[in-house]
Amino acid sequence: MSRFAARRLFTVVSHRATARSRVLPRRTPVFFRPVCTSQGLLSLTRYDETTDWQKKLTPEQYVVTREKGTEEPFSGIYLNHSEVGMYHCVCCDSPIFSSEAKYDSGTGWPAFKEAHGTWERDESHTSIIRRPDNSLGTAGTEVLCKTCDAHLGHVFEDGPDPTGQRFCINSVALTFKPRENVKPDLGKEH
Repeated sequence: MSRFAARRLFTVVSHRATARSRVLPRRTPVFFRPVCTSQGLLSLTRYDETTDWQKKLTPEQYVVTREKGTEEPFSGIYLNHSEVGMYHCVCCDSPIFSSEAKYDSGTGWPAFKEAHGTWERDESHTSIIRRPDNSLGTAGTEVLCKTCDAHLGHVFEDGPDPTGQRFCINSVALTFKPRENVKPDLGKEH
């Protein structure tokens, strides 16, 4: 192909593309929300900046869950808690951890082997998300509530078998709901 023919073909093709883009409206996303909770960016949660967390939470709960604080070690109400039931997010009441996954790690915070809804290593049906975090001075992984973006604690790779994970969670980020007792069979005599 000669240089003139190549230049003419390029001009025709680019002219058609320009004409087509003028005729068809540009498709822009109607709603775009980045997956990040950095200052100024929105999260993928159902809660937004209109939720007044300071009115909804105690000062300690607010500092831990909304400002990524940490409670004092060995001070949490759920550290030595052994009742059977479910631990929920204090902000939005999503079920986070089952008491069956709780264990004593000796670290000063409630520890769990896995999040409620985990199937083998799949956490897609849980109410948590993991996010890289360097605030502890080393590379770590922050645990957040998937529903409301509350900071719950951190996860470490030094837990017991079979998961090998230790979810180190702040007590003030949780509420506990005991498992309801099974009603006795009324047809039996006691």
